[in-house]
Amino acid sequence: MGEKRSNHTVYNVNYHFVWCPKYRHSILAHIGDSLEASFHNVCDRYDYEILSLHISPDHVHLFLSAYPKHSPTEIVRTVKSITAREMWQQHEAYLEEYLWGGGFWEESYYVGTAGEVSSGTIERYIERTEHV
Repeated sequence: MGEKRSNHTVYNVNYHFVWCPKYRHSILAHIGDSLEASFHNVCDRYDYEILSLHISPDHVHLFLSAYPKHSPTEIVRTVKSITAREMWQQHEAYLEEYLWGGGFWEESYYVGTAGEVSSGTIERYIERTEHV
């Protein structure tokens, strides 16, 4: 982790996402390798840097860094929709046993942010008068 740079921006924006497959079925272990590859492909394509990824049988933890123009909602929508489509293309016969009616991921998700410094450190910096 750490600061990243673009033409006019220095940033350190990191998101921790967690979400589950439909009906919270424990189906991800069986397709874990292709799902992991799909996560990497999507994140590479959209310039999201995967900092950590853990695929449990019934949920996923994805910790990534993204350029500030990308909202958490946009990131999760992109990653979930593309990985879902790819998993259905690669594992349709297996998924049909568990995910009746289509879909792959639950609509809900968790997102939290993380950076290099704590909120308290930032507050103390802002409150200091010598940077004014």
